[in-house]
Amino acid sequence: MEPLLFVLNLIGTAAFSVSGALTAIHKGMDLLGVLILGMMTAVGGGILRDLILGKTPPDAFTDPVYALVSLFTAFLVFLVLYLRIASFRSVRGPLFQKVLLASDTVGLAVFSVVGVQAGFALHEGSRWFLCLFLGTITGVGGGVLRDLLAGDRPYIFYKHIYACASMAGALLCTLLWRVLGETLAMLLGAGAVVLIRLLAITLELNLPKIPQEKESEPSS
Repeated sequence: MEPLLFVLNLIGTAAFSVSGALTAIHKGMDLLGVLILGMMTAVGGGILRDLILGKTPPDAFTDPVYALVSLFTAFLVFLVLYLRIASFRSVRGPLFQKVLLASDTVGLAVFSVVGVQAGFALHEGSRWFLCLFLGTITGVGGGVLRDLLAGDRPYIFYKHIYACASMAGALLCTLLWRVLGETLAMLLGAGAVVLIRLLAITLELNLPKIPQEKESEPSS
């Protein structure tokens, strides 16, 4: 299990770091901003999870390998776009958006099930709600911190069934944990997140919300 968990953490860290770095570049941040946003997107969810579990300092500070991986990944993203700026004149084009959505989806899928694993690792009697909550907060936490630092409304609250996909994958992983085993449960849970996100993006699915009417100008 440990090798799989390590690989999943590396994949999720790199994916979320790409997402954070691209968001920072889109916002016109400099190299330091790109590095910080990339790192916080990658390790932010894990930090929130560890604080909930009472692990202080969080693993991101005591085992900095994932923070270093996120910094290296964010630097590579910056370097590629900086050196090939003629080929990436716009950070709003379809290719840019596809890479951003793909990296965000992969990071969300991986960390949603990694959070579930943290709940079961806490003790054998971990309840399903704890694992579900930890999976969701680990999955969406980094993205929320990214959006807040970038000055945006958190993505999870309004578009493409983001948090619901994380919850669905975490719940599936939790329910299958003792039935199919840890490895298969995590793979199927992560796969469910990816599938839901792809369907939501492709079909432009969103949760219902109340449309806001524009206020009329006061009459003079």
